[in-house]
Amino acid sequence: MSLWAVETTPVELRQDASEDDLQVVIRAVYKQVLGNEHLMENQRLTSAESLLRDGSITVRDFVRAVAKSEIYRTLFFESSSQYRFIELNYKHLLGRAPQDQTEISEHTRIYSESGYDTEIDSYIDSDEYMANFGEKIVPYFRSTTSQTGINNVGFNRMFALMRGVATNDSGTNAKLITSLGANLPTAIKAPAKGSGAVSNTTKRFSIKVNQISAGPRNHITKKEYIVDYSRMSQQVQTIHKMGGKIMSISEVA
Repeated sequence: MSLWAVETTPVELRQDASEDDLQVVIRAVYKQVLGNEHLMENQRLTSAESLLRDGSITVRDFVRAVAKSEIYRTLFFESSSQYRFIELNYKHLLGRAPQDQTEISEHTRIYSESGYDTEIDSYIDSDEYMANFGEKIVPYFRSTTSQTGINNVGFNRMFALMRGVATNDSGTNAKLITSLGANLPTAIKAPAKGSGAVSNTTKRFSIKVNQISAGPRNHITKKEYIVDYSRMSQQVQTIHKMGGKIMSISEVA
């Protein structure tokens, strides 16, 4: 199974969860919020984990604790540009890329006026977060399938932030600053050599789609497209123009 298939599968903490179930949730939160960064045992938030274990806090509260932790600040705030910090907050906490410059400007204002904690809270306390994840579901990358309210350019921007299966989110420079600032579309581009993800350029991917067939009954048919990495952006645009809904994208074994 590809990394994308795993990361777009919701992980939920159920009421009757075992310790093993709890650990799956905890690992999923660390991986999502910390951007695939390796976490040392002594960096774990053991106090917050204990509160989650005994039901004193929810998954949403635990996500908040990780996003406000010293390790998150060190990785993505203190060592990054403000644009990069905001686009990663969108990725880690809402599971999507920022869609336009207005969203970046709004979060720049929030941080400038109210500080770090309020900036983090603005994502986790949003209606969007609650509608998609609620109190029990770990945030995940929503934009790798078609979503209501997320247009094609947002879909492509999420792939620009993901950039391959083996990479983490370290790095100081914003990925979307040019396209957002100029309101330009973001192409799905091959990773640069030496990025750790260049192997994707030789891979093929399966795009599974629900397509409404023309006719009096308008029934839904399932289709699958096999494309090279370099053709993915063009194929995604074609699917959306034809009214198709992308259900999943995964690497062809």
